[in-house]
Amino acid sequence: MPRDFAEAAGCRSDLVIGREDSFGAAREQLARGGSVLLHGPAGIGKSTVLRTLAGEYARTARTVLRCSATESESHLPFLALADLLGLVLDEVSHALPAAQRTALESALTGRGESTLQRDGLALRLAVLSALRALAADGPVLVVADDLQWLDPASAELLGFAARRLGETPVRLLCAVRTEGPETDDAEYDRHLRASPPDTRAVRLGPLTRAQVSALLDERGYSGLHRSTVRDIHRTSGGNPLFALELGRALAESPAAPRPGEPLPVPTSLRALVLSRLEMLSDEARRTLLVASAGARPTPALLRAAGRENAEAETAQAAALGLLAPDPEGPTVRFAHPLISAALYAEAPAPERRAAHAALSTAAFDPIERARHLALATTGTDPRVAARLAEAAALARDRGAPSVAASLGLLAARHTPADGAPGPDERRLAAAEDAITAGEPDLARDIAREVLTRAAAPGERVRAWMVVIEAAGQAIGEVDAVFPQALADAGDDPRLLALVHYQLAWRSLVVQGDFAQGREEAAHAARLAARAGDRRTELLALAFQAQSETLMGHPGAPATIQRALQEPQDPRVACHHNGAGSSRFRWLVMSDRLAEARTTVTALLREVRRRGMAESEVHYLRFLAETELHSGHCGRALELSRESLTLARDAGIGEGAGVMQAALAEAAGGDPDRALELAREAVRRTEEDGDAVYLSRALAALGHAQLVAGDAAAAVRALRRVRELEAGAGITDPARGRWQGDLAEALVRTGEPAEALYVIEAARAHALRLGRGSVLAVLDRSEALVRAARGEHRAAVTRLASARERLAGLGFGLEEARAAFALAELHAERPGRVPESASYDEAARLFRRCRALPWLRRVEAAVAARAAGPPPVPSAEPDGLAGLAPMERQVAALVREGATNREIAARLFVSVKTVEATLTRVYRKLGIRSRVDLVRLAAGRRTD
Repeated sequence: MPRDFAEAAGCRSDLVIGREDSFGAAREQLARGGSVLLHGPAGIGKSTVLRTLAGEYARTARTVLRCSATESESHLPFLALADLLGLVLDEVSHALPAAQRTALESALTGRGESTLQRDGLALRLAVLSALRALAADGPVLVVADDLQWLDPASAELLGFAARRLGETPVRLLCAVRTEGPETDDAEYDRHLRASPPDTRAVRLGPLTRAQVSALLDERGYSGLHRSTVRDIHRTSGGNPLFALELGRALAESPAAPRPGEPLPVPTSLRALVLSRLEMLSDEARRTLLVASAGARPTPALLRAAGRENAEAETAQAAALGLLAPDPEGPTVRFAHPLISAALYAEAPAPERRAAHAALSTAAFDPIERARHLALATTGTDPRVAARLAEAAALARDRGAPSVAASLGLLAARHTPADGAPGPDERRLAAAEDAITAGEPDLARDIAREVLTRAAAPGERVRAWMVVIEAAGQAIGEVDAVFPQALADAGDDPRLLALVHYQLAWRSLVVQGDFAQGREEAAHAARLAARAGDRRTELLALAFQAQSETLMGHPGAPATIQRALQEPQDPRVACHHNGAGSSRFRWLVMSDRLAEARTTVTALLREVRRRGMAESEVHYLRFLAETELHSGHCGRALELSRESLTLARDAGIGEGAGVMQAALAEAAGGDPDRALELAREAVRRTEEDGDAVYLSRALAALGHAQLVAGDAAAAVRALRRVRELEAGAGITDPARGRWQGDLAEALVRTGEPAEALYVIEAARAHALRLGRGSVLAVLDRSEALVRAARGEHRAAVTRLASARERLAGLGFGLEEARAAFALAELHAERPGRVPESASYDEAARLFRRCRALPWLRRVEAAVAARAAGPPPVPSAEPDGLAGLAPMERQVAALVREGATNREIAARLFVSVKTVEATLTRVYRKLGIRSRVDLVRLAAGRRTD
């Protein structure tokens, strides 16, 4: 039979955005021969998912039967059955008994008067027999969309057959519309009972904001402000159809909605959700309009706004399904956000303004009153503008910078051109609030609009600063801004301080030059002090302190103290680029983990209170880093994932978030996921030209590769880190703590001499700066070097000391790694092993840290020991005597005839590490191949 889904088979399920879990569940069910029932509300994407799944599984089915019912045709008996079996009737009719064949032909062709009442049993058995006959030649896939519109006769016959198919290779893939929770939805239960007994129900829920954003981008509605995407997500309720229709309406609209106004709702959606509105009285409709204009309308608020019969009118709307009960209180809640938006969009402009005018006096909150006053007023009005500016300041203080930005734009709209402050000054305040709220795209657009007409140097420089801030880590993309900003600043020290502070960031991020960045920051601090600009002075001092800390500069503690002196700016004090952040970094690098945790927890609490989105992303990451150092891997993994989710949602700080998430996954999660994230971090930082985080991302990649067993790849990544940090002037080994990993990887790849060089170079700086935990990790790495050279006693002593010091400093994961190394060292020399140096002790410590990848390595080592070491000859031939231990092990297994993959499995390393080790063996022995190695080991000539 022709494949009905030939075109759909080419669909890629990864384009069905936000349905990974649903797809996984459905795929698993279909793969084992079961059936699937997709369900969810209208527009949620059931048909899209159904088509994509059908496209995938049509390739494994000999026969595909499908039907797609519509409401207008649901009264026609046997229509869905005709869609399913009409094209295969001739193929199966010969396999049916005469009575069944006659009944089925009559039902499908309409030539007789077949009914369920008259031919019920024959028809039921005929459908079952037809499906069995088709399945006798190969698997059958039945695809039915919109089951709720199936004509009753077809639904009854399909259900009868489905319940009796048993082991017959017939799978059903169906979709049905359900509105409420499945436990309360009788319609859903009815369809599930009509499905095969092994059917798996998969509910499709709303998309997240990030998924709605990805969907809009994929359909060509890209470039929308984060705040606009947020409004689309809220208005659509996460429904993909609604979100796409709203995106289309925005794309076709000649102008974007004004601040505070709802999104334009296309006629198609209005008709969909407002069909029941005609059944309301005019007064009830006006009450609902006032409710749609309010933020959290209650019956009391509606009465205060002049709707005297609010309770009765909202009860009428609830009876029609337009309103739903709110479990949190007496709020008037629409059954779907789109109903509110459509109702508001449908109302004439004068009626909207009247609703806002009523709410401007009735609302209890001053911010809400100001917003409604603005939306009820046309044209400029200095009184309204002043009220809005006051409301923006109040929102800012309450920790709602996004609301403050919206109110600021409304204030600018109502400010006369000759007002003081002027409209552009208020727009720039709104742009700065947008930066704080994590909406850089909106801030950038406001600033560029101001730059098209502003002439005053102060406004122009302020706008340039917004453009630079909005670029984030991709500051290199706005390089051309700096000369213009300097020209606009002239010789004004206040404006020059702003520009030089951003030049400090440019030196760091674009050029990777910490020394130059420090000088620019110090210059900015001096200029700001001369101009009396304490805020910029504090930011510049904090930058200088952080640069000095990372460089290992001796003046870092003194600069931190200067940045912490009074008077303080509360917003700078808790900002992720402020003095509190610099002090946190210094505490972590100085091994004061408990103080660091207390500091960053307090900062996180404060920025959350103030609604500082970008700072929240960074402080979650900082806290994850602290927990990871402390050996709380599970907690670090949770915090890293939360930080990364926020970063991706806001589109800010993603590179750093991905980097930290990679480290957390390597320690407490999935090593493969760690590698994936680390590679993404490297790619992002390279694309952004971010020299600051490129070395950190590469360090994360090297660490993930080491945990995954690919020591050779780890060496390559970490050598790049060494080069980058040397070029940037970073000397403090506590900045990235990668030196121990590089030394360990070098030992594993048979290069102990270079490993020792890395250790000694880092140790000199760690001794100078008093970095105790770094010194202990370096001692652990040196013990591995000594072990590789056969100095067993010295290696054991150094490892035991390193473990004890790491435990005292509270570095739980590093302590566990030292215990593991000690256990491996003792395992190489069988005999009595102290309990403190056993695999059991290492496993206990890794278990305490919830370091699952490391725990699996211990378990693998124990299993390998139980299986016995790979056979090594009692006396090595002279030609192999100069090889390192790893190289001798690999050479011994090659002599046995083991493949590279087999060697990797037995030694618990990667195939790439085996290949790299063999290359070194060949080079050291002056041979070219495995055959030469076997001959040499046997004492025969290799030429």
